[in-house]
Amino acid sequence: MKKVLILLFCLLPTFAYAGEAKDLAEDPVLEKRMIGLAEKLRCLVCQNESLASSRSELANDLRQEVREQMLKGMNDQQIIDYLVARYGDYVLFDPPVKSYTLLLWYGPFVLLLAALAGLMIQLRKRKTKIAEPHLSEEDAKRAADLLNTSKDL
Repeated sequence: MKKVLILLFCLLPTFAYAGEAKDLAEDPVLEKRMIGLAEKLRCLVCQNESLASSRSELANDLRQEVREQMLKGMNDQQIIDYLVARYGDYVLFDPPVKSYTLLLWYGPFVLLLAALAGLMIQLRKRKTKIAEPHLSEEDAKRAADLLNTSKDL
């Protein structure tokens, strides 16, 4: 029994042999093209993840759909147009600049400029309201004496 166990332990590494993972597409050029295109597309389930890096089932289905479109002979732009027609602009990782997305693209800059303008106005108002304190001759002498005595310590 001991010899059988030793033999099994010796053969254990051969059972653990794993081959290299194969691409889902037969053609590695097609797979590389699909991954390049999938990085420009957004996963519809994982909002901030590209289609290439998402592991959701819907992302797998969309990648398979992109492969099928490529096998039909469609170019990248045609595939993107097809997906946008089917799922809307949300499928694009970088949404296009259109009339209804202007606020999305330029809104943060407008808010930043408005905040800076508000800050400048507030600081100018504050400057006129707060008077600069002026020390009298006696207060200035007392402060100088206090500073000199603290240096001696």
